[in-house]
Amino acid sequence: MEVDAPLSFAPVPKNAATILCADCGAPVDGTISGAFCYDCIKLKTDVTQNVPREAILLMCRDCDRWLSPPTSWVVAPPESRELLALCLKKLRGLNKLRIIDASFIWTEPHSRRIKVKITVQSEVSEGTIMQQSFEVEYTQNYQQCPDCAKSYTHNTWRACVQVRQKVPHKRTFLYLEQLILKHGAHKDTINIKEVHDGIDFFFAQRNHAQAFNDFLKAVVPVNIKDSQELISHDIHTSTKNYKFSYSAEIVPICKDDLVVLPVPLAKKIGNISPLTLCTRIGTSIQLLDPSTLQTADVDTKIYWRSPFRPLADVQELTEFIVLDIEPLGKQAGRHFLAEATIARASDMGVNDTTYYCRTHLGGVLHVGDSAMGYLLSNTNFNSDLFDVLEQNNKYASKIPDVILVKKFYTRGKKNKNKRNWRLKRMGQEQSEMLPRKQDQDRMEKDFEMFLQDVEEDQELRQGLALYKAQQEAAKEAEAMDTDGETEDGEEDGGLAIPMEQLLDDFEDMNMEG
Repeated sequence: MEVDAPLSFAPVPKNAATILCADCGAPVDGTISGAFCYDCIKLKTDVTQNVPREAILLMCRDCDRWLSPPTSWVVAPPESRELLALCLKKLRGLNKLRIIDASFIWTEPHSRRIKVKITVQSEVSEGTIMQQSFEVEYTQNYQQCPDCAKSYTHNTWRACVQVRQKVPHKRTFLYLEQLILKHGAHKDTINIKEVHDGIDFFFAQRNHAQAFNDFLKAVVPVNIKDSQELISHDIHTSTKNYKFSYSAEIVPICKDDLVVLPVPLAKKIGNISPLTLCTRIGTSIQLLDPSTLQTADVDTKIYWRSPFRPLADVQELTEFIVLDIEPLGKQAGRHFLAEATIARASDMGVNDTTYYCRTHLGGVLHVGDSAMGYLLSNTNFNSDLFDVLEQNNKYASKIPDVILVKKFYTRGKKNKNKRNWRLKRMGQEQSEMLPRKQDQDRMEKDFEMFLQDVEEDQELRQGLALYKAQQEAAKEAEAMDTDGETEDGEEDGGLAIPMEQLLDDFEDMNMEG
């Protein structure tokens, strides 16, 4: 028994009654300390006799968490306050004493032993308080926690969110992936698996999946349906285990798609022209009439009441050359209305076919520029909604020959890999079978198209997290910017993203782009 401090006691009055100690004969105050002096009390009394000097701590080898009885598992780094509190909690009888101090005693890290020095106080008699220090040795044993045990068995997940979009490209999923990474919405997932037409997110708890569904509703127009499957049922306690599945279907309309609205819906959302362009996908579908600059939003609930598909997507865009353009003086946000005379790039030098149209790109297009658009003249569309427009005299006369979508920037073939910025990618589980070559080429094409959208659209970049490229790639991109031309001799188009818009800390996490 180790004693760090002497006993404390009240001062003895001058006229106090004194007696002799029963052991050593020293005079003591009989009204306070009884029949023994303080030195004899220290030798005879041990206030820590009911506190064990050895205990066992259980730790999970896989996740490095400690068992806090009865069933909870806590994270406690070595020699931390959390681990010290767990050690004190394991000692029986310690709650009857007053803890003055507790600290760790250094032990070999591989010894699986933890020693703690504890100083306590206790009142042994009226007015007499004894303070003692003692050491407790803990043995570190391993036990697998339930969460890690489930990871090595079947049915590890309890909730699954299946995100789907029925479109022939992955641009929306690439945009959604960046939003998930920026906001950390995937932090509770135990697995992410890419499938043919979407992504599956697996969660260990149902509330984590519900929180992820709330995030999806806040960033994309999505329709979510839920279902559940009974896994086990205990008839004695009426305890049931379920697996929950959520089907999240994103609207099959993407940015820059050509959309034909049902006539009743077009009148309901502001009497806009049924033939529109999709300019943005957020919590709603943002549409634009390029001939009048009128805009409208289609709410998610309104869309799913009368769903419709796009008339054409970005894979059907055609390159046109601007022969003449005349601004009309009307402006709505970043859009400028203009009248343009254009010709297909494939017709240049072959025939003299030209087209006349109104466009919202009057602020960025100049004579000689290239633009991507949809050719409606002499084109057959398999759409009942478009057939209604052609049969209606009110709308048939307003269908233009061409609808321009965006300006086309010339890029060198080698400039694609010389960008001064990069994007993070999520770690996804790949299928056992390698993708076919045509599928791999399609995914690379979709990703390159998304990177080009990021370069061209400043509003799109504001919602994403862009990171500086590696030093060698950044130097090459900077050298190319100073030359003004790519290695192929083609102009860069002024699409380099300023370095002040890029983040410095880039974690190596499936770096692409």
